[in-house]
Amino acid sequence: MEPRDDRSAESGEERAGVRPDRGRDRDAEGRARNARPRDGLGRPLPYGAPGVPRAPEGVVRTAGASVDEAQELLRAGRPFHAHEVFEDAWKSGPAEQRALWRGLAQTAVGLTHAARGNTTGGARLLRRGADGVERWAASAAPPAPGGLDAGGVVAWARALAERVEAEGQVADAAAVAPELRAER
Repeated sequence: MEPRDDRSAESGEERAGVRPDRGRDRDAEGRARNARPRDGLGRPLPYGAPGVPRAPEGVVRTAGASVDEAQELLRAGRPFHAHEVFEDAWKSGPAEQRALWRGLAQTAVGLTHAARGNTTGGARLLRRGADGVERWAASAAPPAPGGLDAGGVVAWARALAERVEAEGQVADAAAVAPELRAER
């Protein structure tokens, strides 16, 4: 007979979906939120370890401010954090722009995975994001919000996906970060 795991000892209240707090990290609203510090690629570090500042979640920014902040994070080699900025724009922006911001978030996550060594997932997400940005651009009237160079981002993501698959790694996320706006 196999030993039973901890779940077999749950109380009726717990089985009903009401779980007492078991010391989980919580945000100010009481939602479960991992408070462990993170490295520049968003990987959790041990409690007490020095990490990089996290991008605040749920911030409503203008399109230009979103592009500016994401660009700064990408240049600093922090694509995971740039993805959070794009995700905020996706969730808070106008409905007609959501596909664009979602595609940009996917490209940032693709770069994150590639820089962490997950080349298959990284290349796949870079392409998925490029496809999303390209579909949005084909259906939208120019210019793109925030001065974004949608075509340049699509070309960058596809080229990086090819490189990641050919070389098998991305050593430095900052070194391969895209320019989100066309040179002026």
